Amino acid sequence: MCGILGTYDIAIDAGRWATMSAALAHRGPDATGTWTGPDDTGRVRLGHHRLSIIDLSAAADQPFVKDGLVLVFGGEIYNYRQLRAELSGAGISFRTSSDTEVLLESWRRWGPASLRRLRGMFAFALYDARLGTLTLARDQFGIKPLFWMAQGGGVAFASELKGLRPLLGPRPALDETAVVASLMYSWVPEDHCVYQGVHKLPPGTWMEIGPDGVRRPGRFFDPRAELAAPSGRQVDVEELRRVLEDSVAAHLVADVPISTFLSGGLDSSLLTVLAARRDRDIDCYTISFRPEDRRLEAMPDDLAYARKIAARHGLPLHEVEIAPDVADLLPRMVQALDEPIGDAAAINAYLICRAARDAGVKVLLSGMGADELFAGYRKHYAALLAARYRRLPGVVRSRVVAPAVERLPVAGRRRGYRSARWAKRFVAFADLPEEAAFRRSYTHYDVDELHELLDPELWPRVDQLVEEHAAVYAEGPADDQVNRMCYADTRLFLTGLNLAYTDRASMAASTEVRVPYVDKEVAAAAFAIPGRAKIVGRERKAILKQAAEAWLPREIVYRPKGLFSAPLRAWIRRDLADMVEDLVAGGNLVTSGLLDKQMVRTMIDDDRRGAADRSKEIWQLLTLEVWYAQQGGER
Repeated sequence: MCGILGTYDIAIDAGRWATMSAALAHRGPDATGTWTGPDDTGRVRLGHHRLSIIDLSAAADQPFVKDGLVLVFGGEIYNYRQLRAELSGAGISFRTSSDTEVLLESWRRWGPASLRRLRGMFAFALYDARLGTLTLARDQFGIKPLFWMAQGGGVAFASELKGLRPLLGPRPALDETAVVASLMYSWVPEDHCVYQGVHKLPPGTWMEIGPDGVRRPGRFFDPRAELAAPSGRQVDVEELRRVLEDSVAAHLVADVPISTFLSGGLDSSLLTVLAARRDRDIDCYTISFRPEDRRLEAMPDDLAYARKIAARHGLPLHEVEIAPDVADLLPRMVQALDEPIGDAAAINAYLICRAARDAGVKVLLSGMGADELFAGYRKHYAALLAARYRRLPGVVRSRVVAPAVERLPVAGRRRGYRSARWAKRFVAFADLPEEAAFRRSYTHYDVDELHELLDPELWPRVDQLVEEHAAVYAEGPADDQVNRMCYADTRLFLTGLNLAYTDRASMAASTEVRVPYVDKEVAAAAFAIPGRAKIVGRERKAILKQAAEAWLPREIVYRPKGLFSAPLRAWIRRDLADMVEDLVAGGNLVTSGLLDKQMVRTMIDDDRRGAADRSKEIWQLLTLEVWYAQQGGER
């Protein structure tokens, strides 16, 4: 996986560089290196922290220098052996068996055109000593992060924001749109960064910086053309099976053992079984919760299904109980995540990865991405259902359905009522037009609520984010509502939230997570499948489930969807009750006037008496408050 950083035409002393590098040490504990050039002038510095996965020898350490090119690279190129064979056939010699050297030589031979040939997850920087140029590039879906900033006439970059923090001063200026986005979504979209002047290199792009200081951007993967536009391709169940088998096989390329996340749900069970068919030494990691936490959250018993899959295929299963000292762990997770990401699933990912790393495991496969590509979330079906709901007479919706749902309690003293929570969520967005309904199905607040919650000076930021979501949604397939939702999720939700927290949480435990569903071949196949084959009646991910029947029993394929989530209600009510009072009800965000004190108080009280489920909103406010304190505590 690894961590990379560098500066180009930025004057920086050795002490500050050491601080930047140390901030990324967790991403690669196996080897550390720095290259300074040209001729030790310090004009260019490239740094690397290595997590050794392919070619474990020191010869493959980075920065990798060869014949005028210098490369620092994080991620994996899964088809490097095929590319190496092609390059060798053209007379190019290699001194390692690493994908790093293949990437360098691919760039030398094909330049930016090489990026379309790559199958993998990557973020890299390559310095060409002959031209004096630095090139940054990032994979198609943004699996690997890459932050950059301009300073003077130069550029600095790093795998994580904390690697650039020493260049930003003691109290960096915050981007208000990004802060509002974190409240609206619980994450920060790729088009924004929480620090002013820092950018995320967009997925599927590269950028060259020349000695003249000019930045020349390029794109090698355009989701509008690659995913949203009609392909004319026909993908049936058999073809999908072939694509999935091929992707899992590609993601098993490694010189170290590989394990899997196994939740007991469809996605993780399918990739675990496909991986085990290729590698009988695969083992699995799963999570469990305290019974009282599971009851209050109304969580399904995923552990029982994970045990069935492991037993059926003779796979070792390691169970990790999610019962942390969450008050102690929360600030450390906020620090690890860089930006204010309010999804407690990051804690699950970190604890699994830490347990795997303690057992000597460096690589885990995850089922992430299947829900976005194949319409597996409840919100996808709910958005279709909302279109039918809007056909009911308005008086029935407003005077009968909505008041009845409003009266439903979401929890008792010891047990949560999952159906009531879903019903309340549904009526909150079902009356809205298609795109707005979809956005509201997974955001914390509607526009009016955000206006009530936020300082009026920030209202234009809300409107900006709403417009940006609408623009992305409109890029999706014009004649297919399901695939419009899948497209928006792939562009926004997958990259901005799920891939972001997975990268930071796994890397905090010095562990690599691979995502076989988030693969260019799988994505191309998924968007060639019409939405009517993804949601059939009430069945979500229908075609993926049909494909999985070749390898999984029906009780796994068609079981109720599991949740890779945390027992937020239990944590908010018990473990974090004092912290909620101190930091949410009476914290800096309220006292500074950024948030409305009375609305925050009402959310907390409604959640505690079971009138409404505001645990996700309260968790996000708590996360944002802790994050603010870590930035210096000022707006």
